[in-house]
Amino acid sequence: MDEYLWPARHVAEYAYCPRLFYLMEVEGVYFPNADTEKGKAVHQRVDRPSQTVDGAAPAGAESGADGAADPAQPKTVRSLVLTSQQLGLTATLDLAEISGNIAVPVEYRKGRPRSMTSEPPPDDPGERETEDLPANAEPWPTDRIQAALQALLLEEAGYRVPKLIFYYAEQRRRLELPVVDAIRREALETLRAARACASGQRPAPLVNDAKCPRCSLQPFCLPDEVNFERANAVSPRKLWPPRDDAIHLVAQREGIHIGVRGMALRLTDKDGQLVREIPLANLEALGVLGGVQVSTQALCALAAQNIPVAFLSSAGRLITMTDPMHPVSALLRQAQAQKFQKTESALELSRALVAAKIANQRTILMRNRADLAPRAADELHDLAARAASGAALDVLLGLEGQAAAIYFGNFGAVFHPPFSERFNAHGRQRRPPPDPVNAVLSWGYTMLVHEAVSALRLAGLEPMLGVFHQPRPGKPALALDLMEPFRPLIADSIAISTLNRGELGEGHFTQTAAGCALTDAGRGAFFGAWGRRLDTEVTHPVFGYRLSYRRMMMLHARMIAAWLMGDINTLSFLTTR
Repeated sequence: MDEYLWPARHVAEYAYCPRLFYLMEVEGVYFPNADTEKGKAVHQRVDRPSQTVDGAAPAGAESGADGAADPAQPKTVRSLVLTSQQLGLTATLDLAEISGNIAVPVEYRKGRPRSMTSEPPPDDPGERETEDLPANAEPWPTDRIQAALQALLLEEAGYRVPKLIFYYAEQRRRLELPVVDAIRREALETLRAARACASGQRPAPLVNDAKCPRCSLQPFCLPDEVNFERANAVSPRKLWPPRDDAIHLVAQREGIHIGVRGMALRLTDKDGQLVREIPLANLEALGVLGGVQVSTQALCALAAQNIPVAFLSSAGRLITMTDPMHPVSALLRQAQAQKFQKTESALELSRALVAAKIANQRTILMRNRADLAPRAADELHDLAARAASGAALDVLLGLEGQAAAIYFGNFGAVFHPPFSERFNAHGRQRRPPPDPVNAVLSWGYTMLVHEAVSALRLAGLEPMLGVFHQPRPGKPALALDLMEPFRPLIADSIAISTLNRGELGEGHFTQTAAGCALTDAGRGAFFGAWGRRLDTEVTHPVFGYRLSYRRMMMLHARMIAAWLMGDINTLSFLTTR
């Protein structure tokens, strides 16, 4: 991998997790978390660039009170960038203390050193020297390797590096480590191992490692899920939060204007009065209906936070979505394009999707129709089993069509009158929906497309390139694939519950020559039920832990990504009983 230079901090990640290094450095995937944000705060002052002359050589020192440099003190250079073509390595040093031809790199860390006793931090804000530390305190391996690589770069630049200094902000203490040949060899060996790691497939994830729950890339690495699918040994830990506490906002009121002030999204009405203000940090997705206006500044702020925006017509048709330029693995997109061209791979994914969808359709009917004919239930069960071993895409399309005919042929009976009679008179129709049941189903399926596209983009996949639904211009084929098992469990269930419980009634619909449509009040009631349903937790049939439906869809998108990259060999989708 000589075509680019390796940042030292990423090479250091290899010391404890080769897979994390591969995702960050080779695939280019990086997402912050609480720890990285705290680290940024620690580095705010030390990362202030110093003046330099001739590349690495320092131009000046920290000034005294009178503005003049103190000749007795080492020159302090901040954010010093060093590059070595021989090593193929680039590093930005937090701080270097340079005196003549002697240089000492100082690495700032937000936490505490290894084996530190849990004693309170000192009262004074200054740095304590090494002798104040417990005898067993030492730098973490990743810190040691990172600083050692910096020492190698300084030595190649002509300096002598007698020691390394680490400043641990949580304890406000300095820790020194002499530079010996063993440290140099360890750093070079890690660099060589990192090159080898990056030249092949993704390394296997760590097994039951205590560091995984706090890692920001855990939802992409999926260490427990991948290891469970590979070896079926240790049940996956519940590393994902069961529900997504971020806000998924849908703006639908006519005349609403969405702008931004600072780091908050501001919604104002047509008179300019503030309706709501939402911190961007709390927002995960935005849906815009009809005549709602979004400013250019708001779109830029949303894109900077990797928040997708879906634009829908007032009738609920998805028109377009913004695509923030978040970190995306080119290797994953390449694997998706290549694997979907293979007939057997396309069949494998399609089988799993269609079989899960038919199984869930059967479950919905059995839950809501006490008088469901045993023949219909048996036929759906048989169709799901046949779909799991379908020999061709055309066969799967036929089986899916047969199941849909049985399902929607019995679906009207799950509703109370008059909705049941009106649906039975028309069956499933979508353009335009002729009755309230079809209108709610159409809204549910439209919003499912939005959710599936968001989940696929977060997983780094291309929503337009699918397998069961063939790619067409303007058609998010993979999103339509992903949502198939969730149609009965989410959209159909919302239609049943809202209409049978009276959340949606005749007054929430308007009937015109263009079909049946939800009123403003009806859309408000629908979105309330939509949010509750997506927050409902359900048990994963393989991993055994509970996640909300929204989290479950994200998990399935990322399991597809793991399958495409060769991390797992089989796919299974959500089915309930």
